[in-house]
Amino acid sequence: MRKAVTGRILMIFIAVLAAGLFAGNTALAGEDGRKTAVQGSAEKININVATLKELITLPGIGRKKAGAIIAYRTENGKFSSVDELGKVRGIGKKTVEKLKPYVTAP
Repeated sequence: MRKAVTGRILMIFIAVLAAGLFAGNTALAGEDGRKTAVQGSAEKININVATLKELITLPGIGRKKAGAIIAYRTENGKFSSVDELGKVRGIGKKTVEKLKPYVTAP
C-alpha cells in the first residue's frame, strides 16, 4: 500500500514539474493573456494522448488541472468519454461542459 501511495505522489509530482517546464504553448492568446484553445477549431484535443502543453490551452485548465488529468489517465487508463473528465479531482460538471467543444476521447 505504501508503495502505491508513493508511486501516485511521484506521478503527480512529475506532472506538476512537467507543467512548469512546458508552460509555453502555440494557441491563440485569450483575454487574460493566457494562450487558449479556439472554439470551432477543426481539430479537437484528444484527452487520451494530449500533452500537458496541449491541455493547458483549454479554457479553465491550468497547470494543476492538466497535471491531474494526466495523473488520472496514467492511473486509470484512457478516458472512455469526455464526461469521464468529471472524475478527475478538481474538474466538475460545469468545467466538463465548457470543455466539450474543444476535446475528444475517441
